[in-house]
Amino acid sequence: MKQIITSILLILQASYSLNGQSIMRDTTDNHQSYLPEITVVGRSSSNDYQQMPEIVGTAIYAGKKNSLIIVDNVLGNKVTNTMRQVLAKVPGIHIWESDGSGIQIGIASRGLSPNRSWEFNVKQNGYDIAADPFGYPEAYYNPQMQAVQRLEIVRGQSALQYGPQIGGLINYILKDGNHLSKAFNIESEQTIGSNGLINTFNAIGGKTTKLHYYGFYDHRAADGYRANSRYQTGTFFGTVTYNIAPKTQLSLEGTKWSMLSQQPGGLTDHQLYHDSKISYRSRNWMQLDWKIGAMTLAHTWKERNKLQLKIFVMHADRNSVGFVPSGGILIADTLNKTIGTFNPRTIDIDRYINYGAESKWLQDIKLGGKRHILTAGLKIYQGQTDRWRGGRENGSGLDFTIEKNPANAWNGVIDYHTFNAAIYAESVLKLGTKLLIIPGFRSEYLAGEASGSSGLKDNTPIPLIARSKSRSFTLFGLSGEYHLGNLEAYGGIHQSYRPIQFADLTTPPTSDELDPNLKDSKAITADLGVRGDLVKGLRVDAGVYQMKYQNRIGTIRQQRLDGTFYNYRTNIGASTSVGFECLLEWNIQKSTKEHYEAEWIPFISYAYNHATYDKLKITTQIGNQIKETILNGNKIENAPTHILRTGIEFKSGPIKAQAGYSYTSSMYTDANNTIIPTANAQNGVIPAYHITDLSLQYKFKKYISLKGGVNNLTNEVYFTRRAGGYPGPGALPADGRSVWLSLSFIW
Repeated sequence: MKQIITSILLILQASYSLNGQSIMRDTTDNHQSYLPEITVVGRSSSNDYQQMPEIVGTAIYAGKKNSLIIVDNVLGNKVTNTMRQVLAKVPGIHIWESDGSGIQIGIASRGLSPNRSWEFNVKQNGYDIAADPFGYPEAYYNPQMQAVQRLEIVRGQSALQYGPQIGGLINYILKDGNHLSKAFNIESEQTIGSNGLINTFNAIGGKTTKLHYYGFYDHRAADGYRANSRYQTGTFFGTVTYNIAPKTQLSLEGTKWSMLSQQPGGLTDHQLYHDSKISYRSRNWMQLDWKIGAMTLAHTWKERNKLQLKIFVMHADRNSVGFVPSGGILIADTLNKTIGTFNPRTIDIDRYINYGAESKWLQDIKLGGKRHILTAGLKIYQGQTDRWRGGRENGSGLDFTIEKNPANAWNGVIDYHTFNAAIYAESVLKLGTKLLIIPGFRSEYLAGEASGSSGLKDNTPIPLIARSKSRSFTLFGLSGEYHLGNLEAYGGIHQSYRPIQFADLTTPPTSDELDPNLKDSKAITADLGVRGDLVKGLRVDAGVYQMKYQNRIGTIRQQRLDGTFYNYRTNIGASTSVGFECLLEWNIQKSTKEHYEAEWIPFISYAYNHATYDKLKITTQIGNQIKETILNGNKIENAPTHILRTGIEFKSGPIKAQAGYSYTSSMYTDANNTIIPTANAQNGVIPAYHITDLSLQYKFKKYISLKGGVNNLTNEVYFTRRAGGYPGPGALPADGRSVWLSLSFIW
């Protein structure tokens, strides 16, 4: 045991240079790689898509289905966060494109919901940025892509180190100055585009012996593709890292982000295909404000023995106002001539105050003549959400002042509290020179509670039945890698979970009831694949998977003994997703012995996903009777069977160009698999759609470049989402053809 828990690190190691940085390779296994500085990842290559190294900082990625996007190398519209271009080479990513501003990013995979990426654990620099990752995991804030150095994407196997959600991890790593070589640098990019787009991105940063720093301001505004869809957003970010000692670093960073956007609402299918730019809602607005602070203390005492402490705090607001009637888009937002005012709008306000601390430890261990890796961590999180729902007013402007709306004006005033404590550990065990086995576990305690009022009766608030739920559980996982030349086979099976949400704790007492035995949703995900170079210049990442999603939460209609009806919130069933994901990328120049000035790099990213329900219970009220149906084999909503993205890149001297094509097959939007769209456009098939994009870059000098492109070249009329409420209701059109042009320099 002493040999296991004692750190024995010999200086027997080979290293190779990466732009002046040193990356260690274990001399006992030439396949295992480590990155002591996470900010150097990807700097040695012009590729935009790479694999995560097996060890990065204090995190283990060996054996996991993962993708690494080097954002600086992406040739696409990063100004408006066009994710179908940024993530073009990540197979199976389903993207909601109902927000052309790029503010609200919605992505998912393997049959999960893309709603504000809430099935992913969304982080910035390793800390949580969603509203509440346990009770309300919607990612309203997403970093500006021009400031992002890389995106780390890990599928469901990430749950052991990072916790929920079932979809996996999205980690935005922002620039921090460590990528720079001078003490002072200026970066600026100015963009104009269709629909009144104006963007200015300006940054300063630098690096010295003792510290590195980076800060930027970004402002973006546009009228939007549709009527009533103008927006503006602004972001301040700053970070500084100081070397307290040769092996000890302290980093401080802060983010201030604000956004105001007009929401044009949804359309019926007929309206959308007649004129996708039209809007019948001019009084719907959303306002967001995010403030985040973080501190990271890192110490390395024997190269690969590391300790990291990260503390973060987030204060944020989410405000919306709009006319969203229960009758849907068919109810016009008109001036009521009798009372001389508009129809009443609904005001919803959230305030988030979240705190968290996480300590991670990475230990290099010698055992049985081999050198293994162990990582372990402890995380504490506390969140508070104050929510005001259903305020009413008849104006057309913006006023989210809570004090001007007395308590009896709200349909609900609720306080939510979340507490989470978790311990976890994973280990990379070497069996021979080619095989790695990675076992791990995560043990959690999670508690949530809600209190306040849930509605009005005779102008008097109805007290909410105070609810709380606490539980403990443990997740397990096992992965492996086998190395053979330039290829590696990987696979594993892991548990993950999706916690009970705030909405599940606050059912309206007069019409709904909550199952006292409601359980968190859980999943088991298995992956098996191969990745690496088939031959020189031809890269592959292909694999199959199965995901069993259990304890899905939903609402069914029930009848009491006295004959009255109510909605019952409970676990209603399960689902299974089975599929295949593959990326092929061919650098033709590298595959030939001849030297060519130009590089041609075609790629194809394809995913097949068969996602169906297993014994899902639904009910329908017909008069005074309840009809119960068990759905078995129905397709999961918002889960396309086929997602294809392909294209070709061209590089020659100062010129870079890319043409991309994206195809997404049709999908259902409800568990009943309704085909013909309903009159209010809230249910029905979403037809298949295909998009073509072009991008071009020319470098005049080393530090000056001109970039531009055309999104949706063929002006396809399509939509990716049907909304039942805000920001709809109805079908939400995607943007048509648009052009953008950027001039940037780095000095």
